[in-house]
Amino acid sequence: MNAQNYSLGQVGDYEIKQLKVFKTVVDCGGFSAAETSLNIGRSTISLHISNLEARLNLVLCKRGRGGFSLTEEGIIIYEMTEKLLESLDAFRTTVNNLNASLTGKLRLALSDKVSLDPRSHFPELIQRFVSEAPEVSITTNVASMSNIERMILNDEADIGFIPYHRKLDGLDYVHLYSDDCYLYCGKNHPLASFDEPEQEQQIDIYPATHAGLKPHEAVSEQISNMNLTAISYFYDSRLALILSGQYIGFLPEQYAQSYLDKGDIVAVAPKTRSYTLGVAVICKRTSQPNKPRDLFLKVLHQTVEELIVAPY
Repeated sequence: MNAQNYSLGQVGDYEIKQLKVFKTVVDCGGFSAAETSLNIGRSTISLHISNLEARLNLVLCKRGRGGFSLTEEGIIIYEMTEKLLESLDAFRTTVNNLNASLTGKLRLALSDKVSLDPRSHFPELIQRFVSEAPEVSITTNVASMSNIERMILNDEADIGFIPYHRKLDGLDYVHLYSDDCYLYCGKNHPLASFDEPEQEQQIDIYPATHAGLKPHEAVSEQISNMNLTAISYFYDSRLALILSGQYIGFLPEQYAQSYLDKGDIVAVAPKTRSYTLGVAVICKRTSQPNKPRDLFLKVLHQTVEELIVAPY
């Protein structure tokens, strides 16, 4: 295509529709794979892409026996399309939040076990929020701490509940409660039969499971010399590894207590092997209005009358 003296001119709804089709094709990895997502046939998709290329006067992708791939220009247009669509979504969200009625969506992302921990007040928060904003649609998702942080920063979620190892720029934190975490082994693990001085001497020899995150200083001191051979962020899967008798690992005391009482697990060197982990509500630090999010934070502060000082 000849780029000499070419000018794009104004971009309207039709071009935006074509750009959305183009983005979906790229995200799916090709025309055939995009048929289901777009709910249109391959020939129609091909026509949209051809029309878009003609409109932009650019070749965006290569398709044929060699498979689907983007040209250099296509890569640039894809990146710009992502930014354009994100800006349109932000504009739409802002306009919706400026409306008088409180509608729209509240997207919550939670780490495992937090929603049913009585210290999080999560059911009560939902009850109070829905009573004030019954028309707001709520969606929940369970993910790891790092994924929740990413979702909040990328505007894929509005509110996150996480056990946090760090504080990131761009996020606001409301500390909810703290967990004392201790090291445990299964009842059949060799460490279970040792006394505490022997346990302390042997701990770093045995395979251990950990969260797979860069921890804060107090955690680093505890695990830096351990034999970290298995990654398991979620408590249930970490507990299962500990119960296998093949791994040792840290768990919150409150979560582990019932298994400790039944004798399924044993605390390892509890006088020296422990750390405190905070649990917080996070949201993106932004000046853009978001009425559902702002109401939820208001309800949160009302529900948690006295915020405990964060442990670090």
